[in-house]
Amino acid sequence: MSEDTDLSTLLAVLDDEYARDILTHVSVEPMSASTLSERCDASLPTIYRRLDRLEECHLVTEETELAQDGNHYSVYRANLDRLELSLDEGSFSVDVTYREEDVADKFTRMWEGMR
Repeated sequence: MSEDTDLSTLLAVLDDEYARDILTHVSVEPMSASTLSERCDASLPTIYRRLDRLEECHLVTEETELAQDGNHYSVYRANLDRLELSLDEGSFSVDVTYREEDVADKFTRMWEGMR
């Protein structure tokens, strides 16, 4: 888990239905906030607030994609791979595993975005 994020903050974020819904959608494919708004049946301000909280906990990442018309826009991708909560001798601990992106895949996405 990130040193900046404590257990109670992480659990509070994951307790939110919209945040969990966003995570499930962006774990399948990267999505823009407007697409998430439609899929989660939530307003854009609600989606952006949840995305901010998810980013603070390093559970999603924001990436820039180029549109066919040359404009760019942000998409969000799940960064969470696994979360394990343990209780041992009277204290909780959490182990968060983040997704590791293959360098070749990252380069390919970057290259395709430049075309």
